Amino acid sequence: MTVAVGSPAPNFDLFDNAKQRVSLAAQSGKTVVLAFFPAAFTAVCEKELCSFRDSLAALNGLNATVFGVSVDAPFANKAFAEKNGLNFPLLSDYAREAVRAYGVAHDDFAGMPGYTAAKRSVFVIDPQGVVRYAWVAPNPGVEPNYDEVKAAVGQLGA
Repeated sequence: MTVAVGSPAPNFDLFDNAKQRVSLAAQSGKTVVLAFFPAAFTAVCEKELCSFRDSLAALNGLNATVFGVSVDAPFANKAFAEKNGLNFPLLSDYAREAVRAYGVAHDDFAGMPGYTAAKRSVFVIDPQGVVRYAWVAPNPGVEPNYDEVKAAVGQLGA
């Protein structure tokens, strides 16, 4: 079950694309946008993360920190970030702990039994660690409503 709006955001401790540990707890006092995506080097994921890249200044101006999260290894995330000029960290949930905690595990992804990816989803977490916005794609080909995400961040104030 997906984490509900109004509930505490599950903490995570994941490696970013520079192989540095990042935890949600360390982001206390900031608004956090978590953009879970199924797989690096896929067309829709590239379009989505480039859209976040292009709106990063506006989100940062609202005191928001953006993280992309996938089950890809930090090495793949690093290459994907470099290829697309992504200016925010991509977190590697290779053990599938965060996708399970947030209720966005896509088991048997792309018809591959035993392979679990992240469902395309976005969570906005307030500075106190409470989920204030949650969206999960009905299928991996659907992108989030970026204006809706910005509005959710904006409602939390700068």
